[in-house]
Amino acid sequence: MDIKNAQREVDNWIKAHGVRYFNELTNMAQLTEEVGEVARIIARRYGEQSEKESDKNKDLGEELADVVFVVLCLANQTGVDLQQAFDKKLEVKTKRDHDRHQNNQKLKH
Repeated sequence: MDIKNAQREVDNWIKAHGVRYFNELTNMAQLTEEVGEVARIIARRYGEQSEKESDKNKDLGEELADVVFVVLCLANQTGVDLQQAFDKKLEVKTKRDHDRHQNNQKLKH
């Protein structure tokens, strides 16, 4: 599924099940909360913090999907074509960063 279709599916879901979008500030707070849940899993599972028993069954993929869902909500409600924005960003990063990363000695080992 491409981003444009994902935006459309989220919009359809909101209309069928969610009544309406939360306002932008609420969704921004929700996005922050979801990113925090991803950070908690990463810090404990892959970082140096010990993983609590209650965190061991947390699904990283599900938490990342929560982040994507809220980002798609924010894009929809603010009129952002995220597919277009992503494609443009990838083009910019490709031109700007290719040689920079290829020549970064820190990435060679």
